[in-house]
Amino acid sequence: MDVLLIGGLWLDGSVWDDVASALRSLGHNPVPLILPGQGDGSASATLDDQVAAVLAAVDSASGRPMVVGHSAACTLAWLAADARPEKISKTVLIGGFPAADGKPYADFFELRDGVMPFPGWTPFEGPDSVDLDEEARRAFAATAIPVPEGVATGVVRLTDERRFDVPVVVVCPEFTPAQAKEWINAGESAELAKAAHLDFVDIDSGHWPMHTKPTELARLLAAVADTA
Repeated sequence: MDVLLIGGLWLDGSVWDDVASALRSLGHNPVPLILPGQGDGSASATLDDQVAAVLAAVDSASGRPMVVGHSAACTLAWLAADARPEKISKTVLIGGFPAADGKPYADFFELRDGVMPFPGWTPFEGPDSVDLDEEARRAFAATAIPVPEGVATGVVRLTDERRFDVPVVVVCPEFTPAQAKEWINAGESAELAKAAHLDFVDIDSGHWPMHTKPTELARLLAAVADTA
């Protein structure tokens, strides 16, 4: 199965290198996406540009791909399910929930000179980064790609309720499945509360399992794909 992999903020497709290698050995075809504004010098890229790139990957995939979004990019995966509900076999959300219609994509941190740079590790102290050593943190910060303002502040538009019929799996890294269910039941994700087929899978890692547990993450994704 084609498995489209979308990294979260400050990342590009290379973050999936180890996961992709393991997925190939497990019989799947990983497709790490590099989106507009991710290292191509295009600080003018918008959320619409990134959505269009994801949809192009869906349209060119073999069969019905599984779309995997990490962190903020859970919303990109969800937007793909909204735009192509008949073409996607499953949506996998790693370490995040999709934003609702009318909400900004990811206006979480300070914007400077038209981009949202990596804010440093202070906002991620605790479970998010507990499994990243100092060397890994330095490497992450050194390669972090500033997010274009037009992406970070882009407004999410959802139009097709058939998205709720696309099976969803929430991968829980720095939080547990029990916590995720509690948050959804408490109203923190109106979108996932309406999902007709919603499952949860735990992985013992911080917020970036593609860095710290790539083999385990690949096995998990392969198992999800095998049941699609």
